[in-house]
Amino acid sequence: MDFALILFVLLLVTGSIWLLDRFVLATKRGKGIPEPWWVEYAKSFFPVILIVFFIRSFLVEPFKIPSGSMIPTLQVGDFILVNKFTYGLRLPIISQKIVQMNNPQRGDVMVFHYPENPSIDYIKRVVAVSGDTVEYRDKRLWINGTEQPQQADGDYNYVESGLNFVHTEKRIETFGGRNHKILANPEAPTLHLGSVAEFKGRESCTYGENAVRCKVPDGHYFMMGDNRDNSRDSRYWGFVPDHQIVGKAFFIWMNFSDLKRIGLSIN
Repeated sequence: MDFALILFVLLLVTGSIWLLDRFVLATKRGKGIPEPWWVEYAKSFFPVILIVFFIRSFLVEPFKIPSGSMIPTLQVGDFILVNKFTYGLRLPIISQKIVQMNNPQRGDVMVFHYPENPSIDYIKRVVAVSGDTVEYRDKRLWINGTEQPQQADGDYNYVESGLNFVHTEKRIETFGGRNHKILANPEAPTLHLGSVAEFKGRESCTYGENAVRCKVPDGHYFMMGDNRDNSRDSRYWGFVPDHQIVGKAFFIWMNFSDLKRIGLSIN
């Protein structure tokens, strides 16, 4: 069950008990008679749950990075914070936007509900926004016909789950006026065509052996992992609609395997 839904149910139950006691039960109890244990517990937990629910729904929400698709920006085991209001305020549970604020920008690291299974949260980088034509060809990115600069930044080696050693090249990519680091494995194919799913809006994309080209529909975003050859992203499952956005990742607050990562901002 979704954690936000669990919090909401607990908030309703404890809040209802608090109101019931406040306006009904307390008036019927004799003076000096203690509260029933279930009333005492509900009244104690209600304000705590209310505060947690409000912060998590409208301000910040914690997430843990479970995979290496965003290496080197994010490492497996990073605990991050996600800004829930920068893209607009949304009603909890149903994710309905009630206040419009900023729109996601190219280069943002964004958490969203996975389009193939909205109960799962994914994190990727926004590489193209509504109306853009994006192309990924021979491990280079084009946006609206312009190749986005890449600069070699040495080798990068890491160990995958299962103790598989991976050798890649680290590159500094520039788009949206910002630099970020990506990984490219020279031995891996640019695209695994057999892994491309049937998704809504696929008619806006064309695929080749070493390239994918898409026109991003209105109200949607094209997402890619920084670990380009180890990321299942918009190249394979399509676009992220605005109503499935969770928020913008901005801060690493813990990594038990590498304490030096604590306090790093996410760019």
